[in-house]
Amino acid sequence: MSDFQDCLKRRFASVAIGEFKPGKFAEVQHLYEQAIATYTDGFEGAYLFQEPGTDRGVSVILWDNLEDMEAHEGEEQEAILKKMAPFFSQPPKVSVYELVCKIDPRKAQK
Repeated sequence: MSDFQDCLKRRFASVAIGEFKPGKFAEVQHLYEQAIATYTDGFEGAYLFQEPGTDRGVSVILWDNLEDMEAHEGEEQEAILKKMAPFFSQPPKVSVYELVCKIDPRKAQK
């Protein structure tokens, strides 16, 4: 795909920022991996970050389009999120972002 065509492709990220109860991050990571394993169409990848030395984390889930992202918000996903809920110290903040700029480090070095 040419760079121009690639730029025309819309991409989205579902970003969740939260804090877990002390010592629960590893358990939540396992549930997160289960949830991600259910994603198919439009799913481009997922990242789970942990702030060093804390139980705070950020989830970034990448999608080709909003329709596919919303299609994966079904019963199976809700069941896993309910399993995760008791581990949060407070509900996570979830937002959706649209990709507006992508910088390829190989091209940026020229």
